Amino acid sequence: MELKPMMDRIYARLVNQAPGIRTRYQRKRSQVKGAGKAAAWLYLLALNAGYHIFRIRRLGQMEKYPYYESRVLYTAGSESSLSDREPPEKLAERLLAYDVISFDVFDTLIFRPFSEPADLFFLVGDRLKYMDFKRIRMEMEWRAREKKYKEAGHYEVTLEEIYDLLSEETGIDSQTGTDLETETELTYCFANPYMLPVIQRLRESGKRIIITSDMYLGGSRIEEILSRSGCGEFDAYYVSCDYGSSKSRGDLYDLVKEKEEAETNGRLRFVHVGDNEISDIKNAAEHGFDTVYYPNVNAAGKQYRPEDMSPITGSVYRGLVNTHIHNGLNVYSREYEYGYIYGGLFVTGYCQFIHRYAAQHRPDRILFLARDGDVLLKAYSLLYPEETKMCRYVYWSRLAATKMAAGYFKYDYFRRFLYHKVNQGYTLRDILTSMELEDMLPKLCAATGYRQDTKLTDRNADEIKQFLMQRWDRVLEHYREQLNAGRQYFSGILAGCRNAVAVDIGWAGSGAITLDHIVNEVWEMGCDITGIIAGTNTCHNAEPDASETFLQSGKLASYLYSQRENRDLWKLHDPGKKHNLYWEMLLDAPHGSLKGFYPDEDGGWMCRFKDPPVDTGKVEEVQRGILDYVRAHIRHAGDEGMFGVTAGRDAYAPMVSLMDKENIKFFTGWKVDDIGI
Repeated sequence: MELKPMMDRIYARLVNQAPGIRTRYQRKRSQVKGAGKAAAWLYLLALNAGYHIFRIRRLGQMEKYPYYESRVLYTAGSESSLSDREPPEKLAERLLAYDVISFDVFDTLIFRPFSEPADLFFLVGDRLKYMDFKRIRMEMEWRAREKKYKEAGHYEVTLEEIYDLLSEETGIDSQTGTDLETETELTYCFANPYMLPVIQRLRESGKRIIITSDMYLGGSRIEEILSRSGCGEFDAYYVSCDYGSSKSRGDLYDLVKEKEEAETNGRLRFVHVGDNEISDIKNAAEHGFDTVYYPNVNAAGKQYRPEDMSPITGSVYRGLVNTHIHNGLNVYSREYEYGYIYGGLFVTGYCQFIHRYAAQHRPDRILFLARDGDVLLKAYSLLYPEETKMCRYVYWSRLAATKMAAGYFKYDYFRRFLYHKVNQGYTLRDILTSMELEDMLPKLCAATGYRQDTKLTDRNADEIKQFLMQRWDRVLEHYREQLNAGRQYFSGILAGCRNAVAVDIGWAGSGAITLDHIVNEVWEMGCDITGIIAGTNTCHNAEPDASETFLQSGKLASYLYSQRENRDLWKLHDPGKKHNLYWEMLLDAPHGSLKGFYPDEDGGWMCRFKDPPVDTGKVEEVQRGILDYVRAHIRHAGDEGMFGVTAGRDAYAPMVSLMDKENIKFFTGWKVDDIGI
């Protein structure tokens, strides 16, 4: 028996006989390089000994939902810098030195929007309406390869042979299965943007470009996939299942050389480009090819991607991030990556949630409240352009709302302006200035004996409150003009509306609740407003139940978590550890927070804003990353993903690896204190 086939059979027996051994070994193998490969083989032997000899049966079983979010971000620079490659034009110039340029297909010229190739079978199973199809399809492929080896001495099978066996074991028609899987590949495969200019340059120079692939799809299907994806036509297609030879054994390279040189009656210089260190690089070199290694994008990003996600959404998310961040075409800023990697899925899912809510409840307006709504509305317009007429970006803030609603939400007024600021170094001048009550400061000092620079503490806060309570009508008079200007602003936005939803990040949902009160009880506009928030107060808040009444009644709806859904996140998310900031940084806008509405010189209204809290260029980079992810998700997964709305639990998962204040400071270059709350 030849050494190579024997080693293949040994490997298959050791790795693939038990699912638990396979997953444990593959995880170990992905963590080591170079000399560490020997340790991985020893680990594999130990697993087999434990399972087969010592009868430790749990080793053969899949681990039950391990928690992977201990993974952390790359901290030596932007993650894309790990896959910084020579420009495509330079690679093309190097390849021009050869007579025949050979390319691998999948993960080199072509990407799938999945982190694992077999996850495509989820979609095929959905089309076939067949439960557990992915696992069955993988099992049938391996059994077909074993059968082929017994009959022909090699493992190279066609898609038809896989489905013939699958059809025998299931009720699925073989032709139906092969057609659906082919159609699914054609639908979801897309070209590697790094390789497109390489191929174009080689074609312009008249070079012979061929395909050399280990694959069960066959040359005709590979040709169609490449053409459909925009890679065009190639001069020849050498696919393992068509010839009974493979790159993994090396004999396919001999066949390629023989056929190519027969066309020219002379010796040629060959080079092969691929992503597998063994079959594409080591074996090609051993059979007379020069090589160009294009590291696998999913392998490059694997250690940084969360695994504690639902299998389909998680695979699509990881696939889209890895193919974009690690394809080598660009090195991105940390801010851009913060948006793309950690905010893209969340914003996509949140917009899907808003859309689904709007479809069910049919509001007349969707109000995207500033500043969180800035990028949300941009993303929503990409996902649902037909709904942009009903959407409005609305200037609103907790500061403006607290002043304008002080007549009814008096308790909240004093809590935000006084009690949330005690013992933090604020002077009485600072406090009354923030309230816009500066003219009352001299009388306050005269009545209490304090100086204007006296610090607000837990000892004098009640006395300050009492002074203002005794002059409450005068306090409210300070905000009357703001209320009138706000009425003019919202009259235009809510004209003709009987109901609307107000979209915000959260957390108590006071933005929407306060706006609803002012619109209906103060301005009497007759437009019922429901709040949609990303997340609620959590068990770590001083007021964890603040919104429960409204969540129960449906006046508020939460996407990521609440006490009723995703309670693990409700317990994990801790504002005291600055967790709110991760999300507020994602949804920041390139303008300052609203101070309030004020009358202008012509009797109309105007807005006044605080200065932007951070460099607006950084905010725009985060937004660019988010919106690029949204576009990729639409292009490769559809506006609502492959199977509907992205679950809030999945949308939160990428952020867990960032749950450290130092990570935020490093990753964005922003100081946490820069972010206004």
